[in-house]
Amino acid sequence: MKLIGVTGGVGAGKSALLTEVLNKYNCKVVFSDNVANDVKKKGMPAYDKLVELLGKEILLIETDGSLGEIDKKKMAQAIFKDDELLQKVNDILHPATNDYIKDVIANERAKNEIDYLFVEAALLIENGYKDIVDELWYIYASEEVRRLRLKEARGYSDEKIDNILEAQLSEEEFRRNCDFVVDNSSSIEAALKQIDEHLSSKKS
Repeated sequence: MKLIGVTGGVGAGKSALLTEVLNKYNCKVVFSDNVANDVKKKGMPAYDKLVELLGKEILLIETDGSLGEIDKKKMAQAIFKDDELLQKVNDILHPATNDYIKDVIANERAKNEIDYLFVEAALLIENGYKDIVDELWYIYASEEVRRLRLKEARGYSDEKIDNILEAQLSEEEFRRNCDFVVDNSSSIEAALKQIDEHLSSKKS
Protein backbone atom coordinates (compact mmCIF):
# COMPACT_ATOMS: atom_id res chain seq x y z
CA MET A 1 0.00 0.00 0.00
CA LYS A 2 1.28 3.43 -0.94
CA LEU A 3 0.46 6.33 1.37
CA ILE A 4 -0.15 9.59 -0.50
CA GLY A 5 -0.75 12.94 1.16
CA VAL A 6 -2.85 15.39 -0.85
CA THR A 7 -2.80 19.10 -0.11
CA GLY A 8 -3.44 22.45 -1.76
CA GLY A 9 -5.13 25.78 -1.23
CA VAL A 10 -8.82 26.36 -0.65
CA GLY A 11 -10.86 26.17 -3.84
CA ALA A 12 -8.30 23.97 -5.63
CA GLY A 13 -10.88 21.18 -5.90
CA LYS A 14 -9.11 18.57 -3.77
CA SER A 15 -12.26 16.90 -2.46
CA ALA A 16 -14.05 16.78 -5.84
CA LEU A 17 -10.96 15.30 -7.51
CA LEU A 18 -10.36 12.72 -4.79
CA THR A 19 -14.00 11.63 -4.90
CA GLU A 20 -13.40 10.68 -8.55
CA VAL A 21 -10.09 8.99 -7.64
CA LEU A 22 -11.95 6.94 -5.02
CA ASN A 23 -14.21 5.51 -7.74
CA LYS A 24 -11.32 4.73 -10.06
CA TYR A 25 -8.69 2.94 -7.96
CA ASN A 26 -8.48 0.28 -5.27
CA CYS A 27 -8.00 2.91 -2.60
CA LYS A 28 -9.34 4.71 0.42
CA VAL A 29 -9.48 8.48 0.94
CA VAL A 30 -9.31 10.13 4.35
CA PHE A 31 -10.75 13.66 4.24
CA SER A 32 -9.36 15.58 7.21
CA ASP A 33 -12.44 17.84 7.47
CA ASN A 34 -14.60 14.76 7.93
CA VAL A 35 -12.20 13.41 10.56
CA ALA A 36 -12.27 16.75 12.40
CA ASN A 37 -16.06 16.40 12.56
CA ASP A 38 -15.88 12.75 13.64
CA VAL A 39 -13.50 13.38 16.58
CA LYS A 40 -16.03 15.91 17.97
CA LYS A 41 -18.76 13.28 18.22
CA LYS A 42 -19.96 11.85 21.51
CA GLY A 43 -17.58 9.18 22.77
CA MET A 44 -14.73 10.42 20.58
CA PRO A 45 -11.47 11.98 21.88
CA ALA A 46 -12.26 15.68 21.45
CA TYR A 47 -15.88 15.70 22.64
CA ASP A 48 -15.32 15.88 26.42
CA LYS A 49 -12.40 18.31 26.09
CA LEU A 50 -14.44 20.72 23.94
CA VAL A 51 -17.43 20.56 26.28
CA GLU A 52 -15.12 21.21 29.23
CA LEU A 53 -13.58 24.20 27.42
CA LEU A 54 -16.71 25.77 25.90
CA GLY A 55 -19.47 24.59 28.23
CA LYS A 56 -22.59 22.45 27.79
CA GLU A 57 -24.23 25.37 25.96
CA ILE A 58 -22.61 24.12 22.71
CA LEU A 59 -24.54 20.83 22.88
CA LEU A 60 -27.77 19.85 21.19
CA ILE A 61 -30.60 18.89 23.53
CA GLU A 62 -32.26 15.56 22.69
CA THR A 63 -36.05 15.13 22.74
CA ASP A 64 -35.79 13.34 26.10
CA GLY A 65 -33.89 16.30 27.55
CA SER A 66 -30.48 14.61 27.56
CA LEU A 67 -27.34 16.26 26.20
CA GLY A 68 -26.49 15.29 22.64
CA GLU A 69 -23.84 16.03 20.03
CA ILE A 70 -21.89 19.26 19.65
CA ASP A 71 -23.84 21.79 17.61
CA LYS A 72 -21.61 23.35 14.94
CA LYS A 73 -23.44 26.70 15.01
CA LYS A 74 -23.38 26.93 18.81
CA MET A 75 -19.69 26.07 18.84
CA ALA A 76 -18.96 28.68 16.16
CA GLN A 77 -20.84 31.32 18.19
CA ALA A 78 -18.91 30.38 21.33
CA ILE A 79 -15.53 31.05 19.70
CA PHE A 80 -16.62 33.93 17.43
CA LYS A 81 -13.99 36.70 17.36
CA ASP A 82 -12.08 35.12 20.27
CA ASP A 83 -8.68 34.20 18.83
CA GLU A 84 -7.39 32.82 22.11
CA LEU A 85 -10.35 30.47 22.47
CA LEU A 86 -10.08 29.45 18.81
CA GLN A 87 -6.44 28.52 19.40
CA LYS A 88 -7.44 26.39 22.39
CA VAL A 89 -10.07 24.62 20.24
CA ASN A 90 -7.47 23.99 17.53
CA ASP A 91 -5.06 22.68 20.16
CA ILE A 92 -7.70 20.04 20.96
CA LEU A 93 -8.86 19.25 17.41
CA HIS A 94 -5.56 19.09 15.53
CA PRO A 95 -3.87 16.44 17.72
CA ALA A 96 -7.11 14.42 17.91
CA THR A 97 -7.45 14.56 14.12
CA ASN A 98 -3.81 13.60 13.55
CA ASP A 99 -4.06 10.67 16.00
CA TYR A 100 -7.24 9.43 14.27
CA ILE A 101 -5.57 9.61 10.83
CA LYS A 102 -2.46 7.82 12.09
CA ASP A 103 -4.69 5.03 13.45
CA VAL A 104 -6.37 4.69 10.03
CA ILE A 105 -2.95 4.52 8.35
CA ALA A 106 -1.75 1.82 10.77
CA ASN A 107 -4.95 -0.21 10.32
CA GLU A 108 -4.84 -0.04 6.52
CA ARG A 109 -1.16 -0.98 6.45
CA ALA A 110 -1.91 -3.98 8.68
CA LYS A 111 -4.81 -5.12 6.47
CA ASN A 112 -2.88 -4.43 3.23
CA GLU A 113 -6.03 -4.73 1.09
CA ILE A 114 -5.80 -1.48 -0.90
CA ASP A 115 -3.22 -0.11 -3.35
CA TYR A 116 -3.37 3.52 -2.20
CA LEU A 117 -4.39 5.39 0.92
CA PHE A 118 -4.91 9.09 0.23
CA VAL A 119 -4.90 11.54 3.13
CA GLU A 120 -6.32 14.96 2.20
CA ALA A 121 -5.76 18.07 4.30
CA ALA A 122 -4.91 21.73 3.81
CA LEU A 123 -2.32 21.60 6.63
CA LEU A 124 -0.40 18.43 5.76
CA ILE A 125 2.88 20.28 5.30
CA GLU A 126 2.47 22.29 8.50
CA ASN A 127 1.59 19.13 10.45
CA GLY A 128 4.73 17.27 9.36
CA TYR A 129 3.10 14.70 7.08
CA LYS A 130 5.98 15.08 4.62
CA ASP A 131 7.92 12.70 6.87
CA ILE A 132 5.04 10.20 7.14
CA VAL A 133 3.69 9.79 3.58
CA ASP A 134 5.36 8.03 0.63
CA GLU A 135 4.46 10.93 -1.65
CA LEU A 136 3.02 14.39 -1.12
CA TRP A 137 0.80 15.78 -3.91
CA TYR A 138 -0.08 19.42 -4.49
CA ILE A 139 -3.46 20.04 -6.13
CA TYR A 140 -2.95 23.33 -7.93
CA ALA A 141 -5.50 25.69 -9.46
CA SER A 142 -4.88 29.28 -10.51
CA GLU A 143 -5.97 31.96 -8.06
CA GLU A 144 -8.52 33.24 -10.59
CA VAL A 145 -10.15 29.80 -10.84
CA ARG A 146 -10.09 29.29 -7.07
CA ARG A 147 -11.72 32.67 -6.45
CA LEU A 148 -14.45 31.89 -8.98
CA ARG A 149 -15.13 28.48 -7.41
CA LEU A 150 -15.32 29.92 -3.89
CA LYS A 151 -17.78 32.59 -5.00
CA GLU A 152 -19.98 30.22 -6.98
CA ALA A 153 -19.91 27.16 -4.72
CA ARG A 154 -19.72 28.77 -1.27
CA GLY A 155 -20.89 32.33 -1.85
CA TYR A 156 -17.73 33.81 -0.33
CA SER A 157 -17.06 37.54 -0.60
CA ASP A 158 -13.80 38.93 -2.02
CA GLU A 159 -12.82 40.04 1.49
CA LYS A 160 -13.35 36.56 2.95
CA ILE A 161 -11.38 34.98 0.09
CA ASP A 162 -8.54 37.48 0.59
CA ASN A 163 -8.33 36.60 4.29
CA ILE A 164 -8.30 32.84 3.61
CA LEU A 165 -5.65 33.10 0.89
CA GLU A 166 -3.41 35.26 3.08
CA ALA A 167 -3.52 32.65 5.85
CA GLN A 168 -2.50 29.75 3.60
CA LEU A 169 0.90 28.70 2.28
CA SER A 170 2.06 30.31 -0.96
CA GLU A 171 2.13 28.39 -4.23
CA GLU A 172 5.95 28.38 -4.05
CA GLU A 173 5.89 26.73 -0.61
CA PHE A 174 3.42 24.09 -1.74
CA ARG A 175 5.52 23.29 -4.81
CA ARG A 176 8.76 23.20 -2.84
CA ASN A 177 7.40 20.68 -0.35
CA CYS A 178 5.48 18.38 -2.70
CA ASP A 179 6.64 15.50 -4.92
CA PHE A 180 3.94 15.79 -7.60
CA VAL A 181 1.76 18.66 -8.83
CA VAL A 182 -1.71 18.11 -10.32
CA ASP A 183 -3.04 21.08 -12.30
CA ASN A 184 -6.76 21.16 -11.52
CA SER A 185 -7.46 24.55 -13.10
CA SER A 186 -9.63 23.15 -15.89
CA SER A 187 -11.62 19.89 -15.88
CA ILE A 188 -11.65 16.96 -13.48
CA GLU A 189 -10.97 14.72 -16.50
CA ALA A 190 -7.76 16.60 -17.30
CA ALA A 191 -6.59 16.33 -13.70
CA LEU A 192 -7.42 12.60 -13.56
CA LYS A 193 -5.37 12.03 -16.71
CA GLN A 194 -2.33 13.57 -14.98
CA ILE A 195 -2.87 11.25 -11.99
CA ASP A 196 -3.27 8.21 -14.27
CA GLU A 197 -0.01 8.99 -16.04
CA HIS A 198 1.83 9.60 -12.78
CA LEU A 199 0.67 6.39 -11.08
CA SER A 200 1.30 4.36 -14.25
CA SER A 201 4.85 5.67 -14.47
CA LYS A 202 5.46 4.60 -10.87
CA LYS A 203 4.40 1.03 -11.67
CA SER A 204 6.62 0.66 -14.73
